[in-house]
Amino acid sequence: MVVLYANRYLLELIKEVNVMKTKSTAIILCFFGGWLGIHKFYLGQNVAGILYLLFFWTCIPSLIAFVEFFILVLMPDTEFNTKYNQGIASASGAVSAKDATSALADLKNLFDSGIITAEEYEEKRQKLLKSL
Repeated sequence: MVVLYANRYLLELIKEVNVMKTKSTAIILCFFGGWLGIHKFYLGQNVAGILYLLFFWTCIPSLIAFVEFFILVLMPDTEFNTKYNQGIASASGAVSAKDATSALADLKNLFDSGIITAEEYEEKRQKLLKSL
């Protein structure tokens, strides 16, 4: 059970370290470098990016990127964040009370089991309370 809490805590830290991908950057990369699959690498779809690189000479990736450009332009920001930012909250950062309560309980369990220090616990607790 302690391992489960530790894994959840580590995933939170990894999400904080990850830089949010922006929709406008993805659109620009798709428009100018879509034929090479640059936007696919930016969005974390490395296998698709490699396929674009392997077949760019056939012009098929150019046609697909043309369609993807319009898909990205028309995609709502919330859908973009859900799909490409692993569900990281948007700029508002609002968290429901139920989620915050659950996260606080998990955080307390991590602290009680000695996985995180008192400073880490207090920092995360303050962050969660501010997001309400």
